[in-house]
Amino acid sequence: MSALEERLRALAPALPRLLRGIEKESLRVRPDGSLALTPHPAGLGSALTHPHVTTDFSESQLELITGAHASVRELTGELTELHAFVLREIGDELMWCASMPCQLPEEHSIPLGRYGTSNIGRAKTVYRTGLAYRYGRRMQTISGLHYNFSVAPDVWPIDGVGDANEGYFALIRNFRRHAWLLLYLFGASPAVCSSFVAGRQHALTELAPGTLHLPYATSLRMGRLGYLSEAQDALAVSYNDLESYGESLADALTRPYPPYEAIGIRDGDEYRQLSTTLLQIENEFYSTIRPKRVIEPGERPLHALRERGVEYVEVRAMDLDPFSAIGIAPATSRFLDVFLLHCLLTDSALDSPQEVQSINRNKQRVAQRGREPGLRLDRDGEEIELHAWAREILAQCMPIAAALDTAYRGDGYAQAVAAAQAVVREPDALPSARMLREIRERYDGSYVRFVLAYSQRHRETLTAEPLSAEIQARMVEAATASLDKQRRIEAADIVDFETFRRRYLSPESLVVR
Repeated sequence: MSALEERLRALAPALPRLLRGIEKESLRVRPDGSLALTPHPAGLGSALTHPHVTTDFSESQLELITGAHASVRELTGELTELHAFVLREIGDELMWCASMPCQLPEEHSIPLGRYGTSNIGRAKTVYRTGLAYRYGRRMQTISGLHYNFSVAPDVWPIDGVGDANEGYFALIRNFRRHAWLLLYLFGASPAVCSSFVAGRQHALTELAPGTLHLPYATSLRMGRLGYLSEAQDALAVSYNDLESYGESLADALTRPYPPYEAIGIRDGDEYRQLSTTLLQIENEFYSTIRPKRVIEPGERPLHALRERGVEYVEVRAMDLDPFSAIGIAPATSRFLDVFLLHCLLTDSALDSPQEVQSINRNKQRVAQRGREPGLRLDRDGEEIELHAWAREILAQCMPIAAALDTAYRGDGYAQAVAAAQAVVREPDALPSARMLREIRERYDGSYVRFVLAYSQRHRETLTAEPLSAEIQARMVEAATASLDKQRRIEAADIVDFETFRRRYLSPESLVVR
């Protein structure tokens, strides 16, 4: 019996207690496919305090947040209800169903998220102002889906894996090694509206007027065009243990970065960014996966991690699925469960600077050229054909899928892995290939027309059935309660914003005593 099978057998009783949750971003757009410039709808409550409906970078960028669920069925059920409610509250606007943005206005016209007059609300907007100065507003309008995943806390230690911190960091290292497979299987951003790169240099080719693409791309969102930063490229973050991870991140959060010092923190009474360090706050760190911990009010995320350890991981490599009304198919969620368990249960060597460079090269190759025939990737200092490596990983995933089907009484896990094996054999069936084919054949080469048509279709699907009175009442109550909570927070502030900013960002806030 292999080490993976032994660990899987030991973990089997805890499989029904896996938890998964989703954070899903979507732009609000007008019926013509241009960015909606309206404020966050009042019927959705406070973007500062609502537990399930908020905004991301832009006031026009919704973020829907589910709870942690014990089954994929419950997870997708809640995400569907959230979509159905939100769509009823945004008038004639649509939720853009793809990761790469819609027709964008001039850079300065993209509205930043607004969160009220409290110190914490102002800090959230100033943080976004800093992102705009550092990376540009257009880049921040890219949307994605984050998948949060944890195993039951009482299963640790797992034989051969270690305690929770060791286990989650082992998972993270393997995830980073194999994340290219998710880009290949589920990448759905091979094309983009030309407004996204207006005035910028790029290597894209024209598919039709107004639409740019790369012919073999899977996920432009995860490539050089997306959430990448030359400044962060120099970050030598180690994932070998919590201590080294915490030290490298703390350094980026406290050490001034000369180009950001040149921007300055404020211009008169107007703030330009929260700080001049390489990262303003932890959320600015762009990574395909993060170790996470639920924080206390006012607590820094890194402090929570260092003091109480890793509680779950946040997968950040997933494009929105434009063919799904809620951005992710249930089968994809099931595949992620299998894949993350594979990352946890297989041996996970410590990483090295050389391997980190190889991981980044593989990610870029698959993001930009993933469907190129014969594409080869780096593995342990040697080259391997992408399809051969994919077949190996998926074969190892099958026993995990079978165990999950047993735990969840035949819930489609093996079927999800089999579907992945099938598209490895037939790359024309990949979402990225299907998108380009439909854009060419049905929408005259127009990316915007393609996404707009699917966004309208999804709206019709999600609003065709009435929301139950119970769900409607619960969501209205949550929106009202969030507005009340924001008002209480604003009334409770007793220090000025500059004092608040300095206290929150002080190096002492990251130290565990």
